[in-house]
Amino acid sequence: MIDRNLPVAVVADKVEPRVRQSNYPEPFASRMIGREKRALGDLFGLANFGVNLTRLQPGSESALRHAHTQQDEFIYILQGHPVLITDAGATPLAPGMCAGFKAGNGDGHQLINRTSAEVVYLEVGDRSTGDMGTYPDDDLQALFVDGKWAFTHKDGSAYLD
Repeated sequence: MIDRNLPVAVVADKVEPRVRQSNYPEPFASRMIGREKRALGDLFGLANFGVNLTRLQPGSESALRHAHTQQDEFIYILQGHPVLITDAGATPLAPGMCAGFKAGNGDGHQLINRTSAEVVYLEVGDRSTGDMGTYPDDDLQALFVDGKWAFTHKDGSAYLD
């Protein structure tokens, strides 16, 4: 059935950014200052995968360095020169470059904008239920349940608000 309330097409840069910059608990959420995501997939009612137009201001990062057990991820750089951090080290990226992160391999990844110019990229990820996120550099783990992330310390204890 066609949902007539969904748009047919939009100008991606005109979509309102997410109000909440991060769903991480503190002290991690504040590290996402300078990151802006426009949830393009949600706008069209996509259920199997998400697409975000993401901007990183100078000095900001895409996420904590992380890996997924079930969800594949893909990024495509549109503007700027971020550095991709993985277990292999730092890899400079430029417009037109892309990278993919296969689920289950345990290789943590993140983008950091170490330049004085804005970085813009597309990120695509699937929405596999039961996914777990691991964070090799931080005391954090995540479980994707019913379309939402639940975060705990690595020992399973809850973060307090």
